[in-house]
Parts: sequence; structure tokens; C-alpha cells
Amino acid sequence: MRLPLAMPLSLRVPLLVAGLMVLMGIVASQLVLSALNRAQVRQLTDLAEIEFRALSTSLGPYVQRDDIWEMFDILDRATLREGSFRPISAALVDARGRVMVSSLPEAHPIGSNGAGLVEEAIRLDDIRFDAASERIAVRNTVVWQGRPLGQLVIDFDVQEFAAERRRALFSLLLGNAAAILILSVAGYALMRRVLAPVRRLTREMEQPGGTPQPIAEALIPARDAELAQLYHNYNGLILAVQARTATERRLAERERYVSLGRLAGGLAHEINNPLGGLLNTVDTIRTYPDRPDVVRDSAELLERGLKHLRDVSRTTLDMHRNDDGASPEKVQLALQDFDDLHLLIRPEIERKAQILDWRIEADGSCCKGLPAGSVRQIALNLLLNAAAVTGPGGKLGLRVKPDGDSLCLCVWDAGPGFSDSVKPRLLSDEPVEPGGGLGLRVVRDLVKSLGGTIDLGRSVHGQNEVRVRLPLRGRHV
Repeated sequence: MRLPLAMPLSLRVPLLVAGLMVLMGIVASQLVLSALNRAQVRQLTDLAEIEFRALSTSLGPYVQRDDIWEMFDILDRATLREGSFRPISAALVDARGRVMVSSLPEAHPIGSNGAGLVEEAIRLDDIRFDAASERIAVRNTVVWQGRPLGQLVIDFDVQEFAAERRRALFSLLLGNAAAILILSVAGYALMRRVLAPVRRLTREMEQPGGTPQPIAEALIPARDAELAQLYHNYNGLILAVQARTATERRLAERERYVSLGRLAGGLAHEINNPLGGLLNTVDTIRTYPDRPDVVRDSAELLERGLKHLRDVSRTTLDMHRNDDGASPEKVQLALQDFDDLHLLIRPEIERKAQILDWRIEADGSCCKGLPAGSVRQIALNLLLNAAAVTGPGGKLGLRVKPDGDSLCLCVWDAGPGFSDSVKPRLLSDEPVEPGGGLGLRVVRDLVKSLGGTIDLGRSVHGQNEVRVRLPLRGRHV
């Protein structure tokens, strides 16, 4: 018997028990009915032998004298007796197949052909019948003083025996049905009780919030060693996952701060350079306060330098803090964000004397519905990784373009490409070991949260390229 796998175990086991009970009930019923049939056949054989012996003894002398009336009287009186197994009719057929006498002369007249009666009757030593039979015809040879006189055929009433079989069958069916019902209900209740700890474990795993918690020690079924071991293994797994998650979070934060430190060094250089010029401009104003043209030119220079410093500081703040405590996911992406990215990555590029190919082939409508903070973090991490693997004097680039209903970010570099140990950080959700570019796992998580995809390939010029596709419409609106 095959049960649907989707059916709960608490139902599958009782149904399996019920199926086995049905099979056992069928086998047991057949055995009981077979035993009852054998007992009834033995009883019928014994009763039939007694009846044949008595009639043979009574009929013998009258057959010798050919006394038809006495033979008829003997057979007629035999059919008038009461009882559960009595003759209904009887007939004596001679060796030539002619009816000598019958208790029903209108049906079997004297001298009529009785061969058919003999052929249809069952031999005394081979009595058998089924539950649907109400009468059986049995034949046996009448012997008197060692000489056979003919075949005596008797129709016996077996209604009581057939009724006994039907009652036994009904009792078996009723008993089996009651046993199956009781055992199925008991099995269901037992399985519900046995599986209660498993259901509790399932509920703990399905707790809202998406973060399973260890099961309290008081809820662990200490009396069941196997279930207790299952609970302890589950708690150990949860604690291990929590420890790994905490470790990855710490490593991700460290990676973030490392990236911030790298940018800070470049930004310090970016700020210090104009500061020297601005201080010289201030000295020029102090030296020539009476020359309006010099003051005007110096003021314009000061304004341009201060605006540059303002842009640098604003871009850095936008990248690494939340405005007014709000989530950065609520600020939608704009083309200005890519200008900020260019400003942030430029010091790192200049420090390594690299060549940056910067192509923004999208307009404002292509940024619709995308969170600014997540997209900037994705692009910045990929650009920093590209700059790290390219090496001094190498080439790398960013290309942003619309791709149907998605925005495609393509970051390429002239480096050696991702190793087999690094690719899973960017392309799968497999656990990662500490170190080895955890910024790529941050990219993976951010892209996944936005419903996007990541592919590795080659640019039109044959360089290694990471392609990130972010859907413009969906849940991030």
C-alpha cells in the first residue's frame, strides 16, 4: 500500500495500521470460515451417514419383497421429521436407473428415469456446499445382506448451516470493522502524542521573523532519549548558525571599515590638495586687499575650492550614514549618485595610476524604484575589488545602461579574474570562510534583496566583467 507522501505522519501511520488490519482481517476471516466449513462438512457427513444407515436398514426387507407402499411410507415419514438437518425428499433408484420409489411421486414417478437424480447428487463421502445453498442432494448405495439394492438419493435441508455461515461472516466483518476503527483512532491518538515534540520543533523552526531560536531546556523531552538528542542537535545547529552569522556580520563590518579607510586616505589627499591652494588664496587677499580685481578672482577661486570640499564631504556622508535616522533604502537612486561614486573612487584610481572608463548610459527614468544606498554600495564594492585586482597602471571601468525592465551595472577590469574559491561569495548562498573578499558576499546579499541577478562574463574587449541586473519595478518602489 502506497500512501501520499504529502499526508502527515500522524495520518499515514493509522492508515497503514488500518490497511494491515484489513489484510489480517481478511486472512483471519478466511481461516475461520474455512475451519467452520470443515466442521460443518464433518457434521453433515456424520448426520447423513446416520440417516442413510437408518433408511437402508428400514428399506432393505421391503425392497426384497418389492413392497412399494411400505418403502413409500418409510421415506415419507423420514421427510416429515423436524430438525436443522432433515430429508426434504428421497428416492430409491435401481441398478438400471429406474425410480423404484420416491417421497414425491408426482415429481419422480415409479419407473421413471432416475439417472439424472443420481448424477446430480453428491456422494456421501464427498459432501460439500456453499453459503448460498439451502439444500443438497446426497446419494449412497443401499446394501442389504451384502447385496446392493440401488442408489438412495436424499435432498437434505441445510438452511441452518448456511445461516450459521452468514452469521459467522457478519460477525467477522463487524468485529474486524470495530477493531480497525478502534485501532485506527488509538493509533492516531498515539501518533499525535508521540509526534507532539516533533510538531513543537517544527513550530520553533517556523517562528515569524525568519531567525530560528534555540529551544528552551524545559521544553526538551528528557524521558525520550532519541527526541532529546534531536532537540540538542537542533539547538547546536541553531547556535552554530548564529555564531557563523555573527562572525560574517563582524567580518562584513570590518570589510566596510577597511573600504572606508581606503577611501578616507584618498579623500584626505583630495581635500588637502585644494586646502593648500585655498590658504594661498587667503594670503593673496590679505596681501592685496586694495585691489578689487585680485580680491574678486581670489574669491571665485575660494568658492570653487570650497564647493569641491563640500561635494567630497557630502558624498562621503551619504555613502556611510543614514540621513535623519531613516533607512537608506527609502532614498531612491538618481544619476547624481553615480557622480558621487566617481568622486569617491577617483582618489583610489589616481593613487594606483590606473585608467578608469566611466560610462553612464542611463537617464533618470532608468533609476526608478531602486534604493540609492544599496546600489551605491554594490557599485563601490565591485569597483574597489576591480581596482585591487587590476594592479598599478591597469584599466578598469563601470558601465551603467538600461536593459529592458532592469538597470544593468557592468564592472570590468584587466585582472586575472575570480578564483574558484572566491566565485561562491558572489554567485551562491553557500557559507563562506573568513577572509577572501567578504565585500563580494555583501554585494551578493544586496543584489538578492533587490531581486536582481549576478553574472560573470567578458566585456566587448575581452576583460573580466561582473554584470548586475536590478529590476526597476517590483517591491522596491
